Order: sequence, then C-alpha cells, then structure tokens
Amino acid sequence: MPSTKQPNLLYIHSDQHATAVTACYGDPLVQTPNLDRLAKEGVVLENVYCPSPLCTPSRMSMFSGRFPYENQVWTNYHCLDSGIPTLAHAMGAAGYQPILFGRMHSIGPDQLRGYAERHVGDHCSNYTESSNVDHGELQGTQGPKRISLIKSGSGQNAYQVHDEDVTQETVAYINQLGQRRRESLGSGKALEPFCLNVGLMLPHQPFVARREDYQIYEGRMSMPKIRQPFSEQLHPFIYSWRQEAGIQTVTDAEILRARTAYWALVTRMDRLIGQILDALRHNNLDQNTLIVYMSDHGEQVGEHDLWWKQTFYEHSVKVPTILSWPGRLPEGKRLHQVVSSLDLNATLLDALDAPALPNSRGRSVLPLLEPTRSGQGVIWENVAFSEFCTDDSRQHRMIRQGEWKLNYYHDQPVQLFNLTEDPDELNDLAGHPDYTGIQQELIDRVLDGWDPDQIAETMRRKRADYNIIAGWAKNTKPVDRYRWQLLPEMDYLDK
Repeated sequence: MPSTKQPNLLYIHSDQHATAVTACYGDPLVQTPNLDRLAKEGVVLENVYCPSPLCTPSRMSMFSGRFPYENQVWTNYHCLDSGIPTLAHAMGAAGYQPILFGRMHSIGPDQLRGYAERHVGDHCSNYTESSNVDHGELQGTQGPKRISLIKSGSGQNAYQVHDEDVTQETVAYINQLGQRRRESLGSGKALEPFCLNVGLMLPHQPFVARREDYQIYEGRMSMPKIRQPFSEQLHPFIYSWRQEAGIQTVTDAEILRARTAYWALVTRMDRLIGQILDALRHNNLDQNTLIVYMSDHGEQVGEHDLWWKQTFYEHSVKVPTILSWPGRLPEGKRLHQVVSSLDLNATLLDALDAPALPNSRGRSVLPLLEPTRSGQGVIWENVAFSEFCTDDSRQHRMIRQGEWKLNYYHDQPVQLFNLTEDPDELNDLAGHPDYTGIQQELIDRVLDGWDPDQIAETMRRKRADYNIIAGWAKNTKPVDRYRWQLLPEMDYLDK
C-alpha cells in the first residue's frame, strides 16, 4: 500500500475552455475567482497546447501520453486500444485507487481505462459517438454548425446540469474522505492518499447559459478582436470550413449572444470548481494535494470570425493549465515554456512517484517548477504538436517550436506565423523567401513519422469497422453502464 506521505491528486479537466477567457490569463471581463485563486496559490502555464483541437483524440492522447497518430484516435468515434496503458493505469500501479467523476468521452467496451471507480459518466452512449443524443429545443447546437449561434442566449444548457451532478457527487465523496480522515486521526490509523479526476462538460456549446449568469455579461460583451471577413483571401481550409459550418457571415446579434453565453458558462464552471475546492479545504485535505486544472482544447469564440475548435489558431489549440501544490510548487509563478498536454501526463505521474508510461511522449515539467529541484541547466525544448484529421481526407498537423508555428495541411499550402511578432496570427509568412529555411525545417519535423496518406487509408478502414459496431449497438442496444441520462427537456432557450 502507498505511504501516507504520498501526495493526493485532484485533477479537474474541462471541455472547450479558451485560455484567453480566464481572468488569470488576462481577460478583464470574465469572472473566474476560483481559478484565479488557484493560480495565485500555484503555477500558471502560459503556453500549453492540446494534442488535437477535438475532444476524444485530445483526451485519449492526454490519457496515453501518445500522439493521436500513435493511438490511431483522430475523431470522436475512434476507440482507443484497451491494451494501451493510461495515466490511470500508471496511478493504479503506484498503489493509488484512481477514481473518475464525469466526462471521459471515450467510446468502446472499456469505460474505465484504468480507473478503479467511475461515477456519473458521460451523456452519450458508451459504444458509439454522441450524434444520436436528443438535445430537444437545442438539437444540433452541440456541434460545429451555424444553428449553435442562431439558438444562443439565455436558457439552460444540459451540459451544465451534467456538471452540477458531477460536482455534487465529487463534493459528497470529498466529504466522506474528510469524515474518514477525522476518524483516522482518532484511531491512529493512516488514511490512504486519494486520486480523483473530475471531468466537466462546460463551457462546451450550446452557447446557452442560465439567466442569472447570462445577465452578468449582457450588455457588457465586446465583439471579437481579430476579424477576418469571408473571402477567397482566406486559407483554403479556413474558407471551406466556414462554408461547411455556415459561418461565412454571422450577425452582430448572434456574435454577442453566443459570446455572452460562453463567458457566462465559464463563470458557472468556475463556481462549480469552487465548490469542489471549498470541500477540499473544509475537510483539511488540501495541504498534501496536487491540484491540476486544464482543458482538452480551446474555443474560437468569434476570433478570426471562427467558432468552436477544429483549427490551429491559438484560441482553439491552446489550453489553460494551472497547478497548485502547497509546499512543493511556488506560488504566483508563471511558466512560459512551450508545453504539450502530453507533458502534463508525465508531470502528474512524476509528482505521484508513479511509473512513467513506457511509450509516452510526455516530459515532466516538475524540474522547471519545484524549488527543491534545480531548474537551472534543465534542457527543455520548446516544442508541441497537434493533429486534426477527418474522414473527408483532411490530414492536418501543427508544430509550435519556439516563437514559430507552422500549420501543415496535406495537399494545401502551409501557414507560418511568428507568434512573438504576430500573436494574432494575421501575417502568414509561408512562402516568404526570408523564411524558407525555418519553413522547411518545421515541415520536416511535422512529417517525421507522420504519414498523411497512410493516416487517410487507416481512417477509411476504421470507418468501415465502426459502421459495423454502430449497427450492432443500434440493434442489440447494449446496456450503457457508465452513462448520465441527458433528457431533451434539459436544453432550452428562455421564451
């Protein structure tokens, strides 16, 4: 059994939270007092990139420490091989009993992925993608379509109801731990360390928030800063993506409603996180606990006249990440190195003295952070990758290396940005003769071990396999053991 000196872990993972829409990352409008307090007590990582700007591939890469192409998980219907060990498996191997509350967003018969227990579950089938979930009045608004902007505003988002249930279950469990701790102090029996992962849905669209939260920002919301009108001057992928999603043009009213609701959902998420953190402190369980907050990917919120994720622009591919560990990590520190979500996998295992995942690409950031370790002389390569691949033969991969970002689109022009000089990514330097060397260097790194033609063929085969599984699930109706029941009446707009 693990020693009582081993730390506890509380790892909170949200869905689609844009780094820029957090007060501790510089947003002057949004109210996120609980994340801000966590940041003040710990470390803010400024440049963390998700392995994919899409839910399931990003989460499965975070779990496994492997790139999407190594997991062969590029879409929300791809199933991670159950033979691949995860973060939870490694924690269990270290003697912990890892427990998950809420969202995992992994399909297939293995709904534990190394967790010893799972509570609440996902809102969609354990076996197939979630496109068949009935969102009632807001049907279709959960996906990347114009309707999510049209049907935006004040009302209720079922994902908030899900997260309220997740929060209630988590707080109740922490209170039980607190009671056990108090009993152990009286008996002299040591309390085993806990390992809790909380998966939230917010602030994922629908862009609909309860009136009390919506009114905080109503009439105060600004228009997006970075505007790129629809024209043939756009990159070919961005041009076609906006056509498919129906966002060639979006009305000011839709923009303001959707942004107001998104800011409100971020604030509601922060309040739910605050309930969990308060329970931890109330039960005196925070002193030997590493608390980690991060998201699976970002949200465009109208910047570049784009919405949702699915791109490599900073609002979509960068994720907020905060670590707090009293007595172990410095307070109020900001880490500026380029980091991947895969590195957070390695960091958590390092902190818990758990075995490293043998095929993980992750690197622990603890040597850069802990006062007890010497960060001087630590060699850290400022590099991160992200992938976005679809069944319609789109194979895209991004590399952030130092001040440079290159977006590779197979059979289409690349994009090249210098983020130091051009943080808004408006000046594409691809093809400029002064940057031929860095452009080719980054292309070579993107394609090293990553074959877009092979990926396209693999995805065709996986789609054919999935069609059989989907047909089986439709006809046999297997029991969803870990499922939260989303009801159509949970989604609505105020009249």
